[in-house]
Amino acid sequence: MTDIQELLLSRIRDVADYPEPGVMFKDITPLLADPAAFNALTDALAGIGTREGATKVVGLEARGFILGAPVAVRAGLGFIPVRKAGKLPGATLRQAYDLEYGSAEIEVHAEDLAVGDRVLVVDDVLATGGTAEASIELIRRAGAEVAGVAVLMELGFLGGRARLEPALDGAPLESLLRL
Repeated sequence: MTDIQELLLSRIRDVADYPEPGVMFKDITPLLADPAAFNALTDALAGIGTREGATKVVGLEARGFILGAPVAVRAGLGFIPVRKAGKLPGATLRQAYDLEYGSAEIEVHAEDLAVGDRVLVVDDVLATGGTAEASIELIRRAGAEVAGVAVLMELGFLGGRARLEPALDGAPLESLLRL
C-alpha cells in the first residue's frame, strides 16, 4: 500500500448498519475535514484527468460534486454536475438506470458537453456501477468522449468494475482504494 493510500484509508470511517442493517457505510467526512488528506486526494484525481487528456470533469450527485469540483479546479478543467432527474433547469439529457431495488434517472445540461470534449467521471465510491454507467451513456449521447472514470474507493465485492468495463470501451477505470 502506498503512503497516499494509507493516508486516505486512515481517514475513512466505517459506520455499521447505515443506512440500513447489514450495510457498512464508508464515511468520507473525516477525510474531507483533513486538509492534507483532501489535498492528496484532489491531487491524485486531478493527476488522472491530466494524464488522460481530460477537458472536463463530471461529478456524480452528490459526493462526486464534493470531489469533482476541486479536481476540476486543480487540473484547470471545467466542471459539470450530473444530477438526479428534475434538479436542472433548461434542456437536459436524461438517462435511466437500474438500482438494486428499482430504478433512477440522472441528467446533465445538454449544452454543457460537446463533440471534442474528453470527460473524466469522478465519484467517491464505485459500488454496483449503475450511476457511473448511466453517466458514460449521457457523455456519449452529448457527443463527448469518456477520458476515464476515477473514484476514491471501489467496493469490489459489488461488481461495479465488471459492469463498467464494457461501457468504458477501453477508457481507464482508476480506483485509489480497492476495498
